[in-house]
Amino acid sequence: MNYLVVGLGNIGSEYAGTRHNMGFMVLDAWCQASNTLFVQERYGAVAEVSFKGRHITLLKPSTYMNLSGNAVRYWLEKKNVPLENLLVICDDLNLPFGTLRMRKRGSDGGHNGLKHIQSVLASQDWCRIRMGIGNQFHAGEQIDYVLGPLTPEQREQMPALCERVISGVKSFVTVGPDRTMNTLNTKAPEEKV
Repeated sequence: MNYLVVGLGNIGSEYAGTRHNMGFMVLDAWCQASNTLFVQERYGAVAEVSFKGRHITLLKPSTYMNLSGNAVRYWLEKKNVPLENLLVICDDLNLPFGTLRMRKRGSDGGHNGLKHIQSVLASQDWCRIRMGIGNQFHAGEQIDYVLGPLTPEQREQMPALCERVISGVKSFVTVGPDRTMNTLNTKAPEEKV
């Protein structure tokens, strides 16, 4: 069973640690925990992991966020992964920081990476895990907020948050999306103000 797990983000050191790179952070944490290295390949950095007999390709697209669909389509075809075995991890402004939402299909919710993937695949029928980043910004400051760094308190929470998402992905590849949504879709702990 082949799976493709895509963490969305933007390449370049100036974007490391920003809210828009939550997907990259999760995959980096998974590779570090499993002593696996990313290799620079066509359209992105790729790592291979196994879990309970499932082969999982981890992909961090190098196409920048608004062209993520090109990388996803290429690696789905290269690894012969069916659409139902695709899982995309991204940030979400509409959820409080620390809240996770898994869906089997849905709109892009204003997320440029999801929008391009939907356009290129001509489908909304693939799983995604949205990681809440909150929306504490004034009108007109959305781009600065999304591309801004996590607060020190949020950085402290990231290891546990990454662990929850990784557990969710492992659940997805073993018991499927429905049972995974029942356990993963929980509210975030109260954020410190």
